[in-house]
Parts: sequence; C-alpha cells; structure tokens
Amino acid sequence: MRITGTVSSGLGRAHIFMAQKHYQDQFQNLLGTSVWPGTLNLNVSDNDLRSYIALRLKSGIDTLDASSELIEQASSIDISSLDAHRVRGFLRDGVSFGGATAFKAEFTFGESSVECAVLIPDLTRHYDVVEIISAKFLREHFSLVDGDNVTIVLS
Repeated sequence: MRITGTVSSGLGRAHIFMAQKHYQDQFQNLLGTSVWPGTLNLNVSDNDLRSYIALRLKSGIDTLDASSELIEQASSIDISSLDAHRVRGFLRDGVSFGGATAFKAEFTFGESSVECAVLIPDLTRHYDVVEIISAKFLREHFSLVDGDNVTIVLS
C-alpha cells in the first residue's frame, strides 16, 4: 500500500511521548533501532485518506469524524498482508501514556528512502493526519518543509 501526503506541522508535543524509554524499547523491537523523539505529520486526502482509514480500522481505532461513506470505502481495501504491531501504553508516576498501533513502511522523498513506521495513537485529534516515526529526523534528513509531498510504502 502506498500513501502520499503533504508534510505539515503538528502541535510539537510528540517528543514528550516518543522519548519515553517504554516506547523506545518497543520501537527498537519494531524497527531494530531507537527512533527520533518526534513524529512527522502528513495530511492525506482522497484515496490516500481511504487507505489511512483502512489502517485505522485494522488497528481498531475510532475513525472520529470520517463519513460513513468513507469508512465503507476504506473497509473494502484489502490490507490483510500488513502486520499491525501493538505499542503498549503504560503508567508512570500516576500519568497515563496511551498505546498505539504501528505499521512498518518505507519513507520516500525524491530518490531517497528510509525505513519508518506509521504510528496510529489510540487517542488523537485528527483522522486525516498520518504520523510517521523513524530513526532519522525526517525533516532535517530530507530538508522537508510544510507543503512537501512525500510517499510511504507499507510492507
């Protein structure tokens, strides 16, 4: 499955979660390395949004404001070959850190690509924003700016 999206700035809070050892240990198991303590956000629409909603459905994550028509279309996409990897949440000092689902992928911009994962948090504000994690600081590694179009290929 390919998903193309537009790079966009997030709330700048992902580092609070991504830097947690409990998460980093699980990302190490998933990708074979620790990951950059942040995410790269991609806005998706049309067929790419349908594909992303299909991933959300496979994850068991609420589709929030997606229309019933969009959910129905996403349900018809065959993603049975994609493995959903559970990222467990945890409690620390009385603070709850939620779980997520991750799908391994390859991030491509121009002629270059790096291994990554699509991370779908159990709790999120948007159903049309794909969050990408990688060992690389993707914005810097690819000199990305808001508005750049990039592609991820899920494997």
